[in-house]
Amino acid sequence: MILQIEEKILTALLAHGRREEPNEACGYLAAKDGVVGHYFELTNIDAAPEHYTMDPAEQFAAIRRMREEGLQAAAVYHTHPETPARPSVEDIRLAHDPVMVYVIVSLMAGVDPIRAFKINRDEVTQVPLRVLAAR
Repeated sequence: MILQIEEKILTALLAHGRREEPNEACGYLAAKDGVVGHYFELTNIDAAPEHYTMDPAEQFAAIRRMREEGLQAAAVYHTHPETPARPSVEDIRLAHDPVMVYVIVSLMAGVDPIRAFKINRDEVTQVPLRVLAAR
């Protein structure tokens, strides 16, 4: 599996993360025809720099909108304001959906800013990203 994502989405996720600093930002990525071209910013109701909880009402609204627009939920994303783009111990513990792709966006300088993973219990597998230039 490869997660195909439009470059403009990566730019938008970094901007979302910077707006929410020092706290983690979070949301959903949505795809059409296998390409992530939409994102849904959600509120981190924990307002914390080391973990997030998505606002449940916003989650339901985002999923409803995806269905209405013919999109598929492709991934959950969140930012790491001060650590690399890799799952933390807490990220692994709280990843309850082995089918979901988890995208982590690091705001640290000098590291790979965006990486994707599948997490099944304690098994973490990196998912390759293919960034597509603007069309």
